[in-house]
Amino acid sequence: MSNTEQTLSIIKPDAVERNLQDEIKNEFKINGFEIVKEKKIHISKQEAEKFYKVHETKPFYNNLCAYLSSGPIVVMTLQKENAVLDNRKLMGATNPDQAEEGTLRKKYGISIDKNSVHGSDSNENAKIEIDFFFKD
Repeated sequence: MSNTEQTLSIIKPDAVERNLQDEIKNEFKINGFEIVKEKKIHISKQEAEKFYKVHETKPFYNNLCAYLSSGPIVVMTLQKENAVLDNRKLMGATNPDQAEEGTLRKKYGISIDKNSVHGSDSNENAKIEIDFFFKD
């Protein structure tokens, strides 16, 4: 029984605006991820608020929601062994200045807010987040 997992990845508005989605998708593939589903969408602030509900009480919540809904995003379901953890490693620290060399946020992130990518932080949240965007 393999440990194949799925995780949600979002290429955020700052990266889509700079047309980096193919480059970022390529990074996932090089790192052994399979992109199972993907779509480019533009969500409303209300949808962003629902998506980021877990952060509702945090001071950055409103900015986060405004930002995620500020332009088109690419949402993807990624799959591989240990997908959640491996994607977090590949993304790097939330703040691009503190992210390790070679991580997506180090390469593409502009600031702590405009850090180019989102990834699920646990298997539980991965399921919830994937269902949020890909519920059939």
